[in-house]
Parts: sequence; structure tokens; C-alpha cells
Amino acid sequence: MHNHFNGLKTAGLFGLIWVLLLGMGSIIGSGKYIYLFALFGLAMTFYSYWNSDKLAIRAMHAYPVSEAQAPGMYRIVRELSTAAGKPMPRLYVSPTQAPNAFATGRNPNYAAVCCTEGILNLLDERELRGVLGHELMHVYNRDILTGSIAAALAGVITSVAQMAMFFGGSDEDRPNPIALLGMALLAPFAAMVIQMAISRTREYDADEDGATLTGDPLALASALRKLEMGTRRAPLAPTPQVVNSSHMMIANPFRAQDVSRFFATHPPMGERIARLEAMARRPRP
Repeated sequence: MHNHFNGLKTAGLFGLIWVLLLGMGSIIGSGKYIYLFALFGLAMTFYSYWNSDKLAIRAMHAYPVSEAQAPGMYRIVRELSTAAGKPMPRLYVSPTQAPNAFATGRNPNYAAVCCTEGILNLLDERELRGVLGHELMHVYNRDILTGSIAAALAGVITSVAQMAMFFGGSDEDRPNPIALLGMALLAPFAAMVIQMAISRTREYDADEDGATLTGDPLALASALRKLEMGTRRAPLAPTPQVVNSSHMMIANPFRAQDVSRFFATHPPMGERIARLEAMARRPRP
């Protein structure tokens, strides 16, 4: 188990988000729609998970690269995936100077790793190796499934809450207007907070596991320092497509004034760096 019990935290947070969804089903229509809400949640989760690679790659306008086009990236990913005993993912580059990277795909056999042109220009090879180790561990830990489920359920809760305001059932089924208004306002907020907390726990695990895979925690710590400064200088515009994929990225991609809305999908950089530095100080077994 990881030192910070992130797997247990993730399971608990998923329990909360499902309780929230089913609780909405019990309020709307006096509970008659609770099974419909559960099925809707499962359907949206499956769709988001199955198409996660296409959605994220499309959002970043990324293009596939050959080994001749990105020899350093190929060499690092091949080396690390071989060390992990896993298949090599497809590699993509996004034509933006905003420095970032992400992994996507429904499992290690159908995975993709994408780097932006900005991160390839910003990091040296050792630091890039640390970032790619982090991204590969997102794939191997099935974090794309985890993130897809959280994002899909949060989206379902938000949509249902909005629809309930206008189509809350027949007059005899419609709940108290004050309760309905409270649910419509608070349920999406609660779902967003839970989704963000899930994303943060998975980032911590990917940092730790990626540093273990590369054997170089300080390389990832150095990369995160550069990324913190680089994303401030060259942020991404928070379009709906990019926002929906931002939880996959190694660093928060948005400007400081957008932080209040989007930053919480990522843990504070200072905390991540401190954990990696502490990991480097621990004696190796």
C-alpha cells in the first residue's frame, strides 16, 4: 500500500460520489428513478472510458509521431515500458508551447502518451524521463479508468441536477422546491469536489510509482519545478474540451486567475516536490 493510503482514499471518494448520485435518484420522483440514474451513470462511465484516448488527443490537437520524428521520446518510453514489462503505448505530440504531458487510453494495450512541444523544449532528457515515467504509471495503475469514471459521474450529477430543476417529475412526485433547489446547486459542487480529490490522490501515486520506475525521484521533482513556472508563462485557454481533459495532465495547465475553478484537480506542486525529495532521501531496499 502507498504511504499515504491513496488507494483507500480513492475507493472512499468513489463511494461518496455514487451515494450522491443515488441520493439524487431517491429525491427526484420519490425514488422511482433510482435505478434509471444508476444505469445512466454506468452508461456514461463506459462511454467516457472507452473513448478516453480519442477525446483527450482530439482536445489537444495532437498528432502521432514516429521514432524518426521523436527519437528521444521513443527511446525513453521503450526503455521504461520494457523495464515495467508492459507494451509500449502510442506516442503523440501536441502543437502547443504550453508545457505539459498526459497519458490516456482504456488499458496498457490501448494506451497513448502525449507531450506538448512546449515540454519537449523545456525539459532536459533526465527530467523528461521522470515525466514519462509518471505518465506511464497512470496507464499501468489504470488511472485513466479511475479518472473517466469520476468525470463521467460528476457530469451525470450536474446534468441531472440541472434537468431536475425543470423536469422534476409530476406534481405529486416533485420534491419540496427548496430541497430541489438545494440539490440542484449543491450536488454538482459536491461532485466536482469529489472528482478533484480523486484526481489528486492519483497524481500522488503516479509521482511515487513513476519515480520508483525511473529510480530518480529528483528528476521528476526538477521537472515539476520547471513545469510550474512554464505553465505560468504559457498557459492553455480553458476551453470546455481542454477542461474536460485537464485532470489527465501532469501540471495544472491554466492561468492563475482560472485556478479557483480548475486547479484542484492537481495537488500543490510544492507538496508533490517535497514528497519526491523525501522519497529520494529514504534508503533504498
